[in-house]
Amino acid sequence: MTAETAYLAGGCFWCLEAIYKELEGVTSVRPGFMGGTTEKPSYEQVCTGTTGHAEVVEVIFDPAVISFDDLLDVFFSIHDPTQLNRQGNDIGTQYRSAIFYRDATQKAAAEAAIARAAALWHDPIVTEIAPAGTFWPAEAYHHDYFARNPEQPYCAAVVAPKVAKARAKWAKRLKRGAA
Repeated sequence: MTAETAYLAGGCFWCLEAIYKELEGVTSVRPGFMGGTTEKPSYEQVCTGTTGHAEVVEVIFDPAVISFDDLLDVFFSIHDPTQLNRQGNDIGTQYRSAIFYRDATQKAAAEAAIARAAALWHDPIVTEIAPAGTFWPAEAYHHDYFARNPEQPYCAAVVAPKVAKARAKWAKRLKRGAA
């Protein structure tokens, strides 16, 4: 297997991580930060909105099983790409919608995915397309957060409904036993 990497920001990274971990062909998902100026930022620093970082997930995947295009189609179905610097009540640049591309092929795929997704939304898509910079992994307590804390109020109210929606929409793409 020749693994590839995608970096995606679409609101809280707990939501994205929980959904992408269940997809067939995805071998690893890590929450973290990208797109800012602070070296080795902490979650608390990123939450201030002053570092320029977005909450992202690093998705390692097997392109022979799931393509980058497929990952992007999932991405545009699991968050609202028309909300600038927010997702629901999560407000700030750290919650922006962004695709951080690794090469020209990923950049072109991101542009094409936005064009496909535009037909699904009434408002203009504001998803940022930017070159990938340094990925800073989030603190250990963020990893597998939803799986470890499904009853936590934010997880129950925000993450769980997004996961349920993604499971229904992408049922054919889920790993065995993921739903």
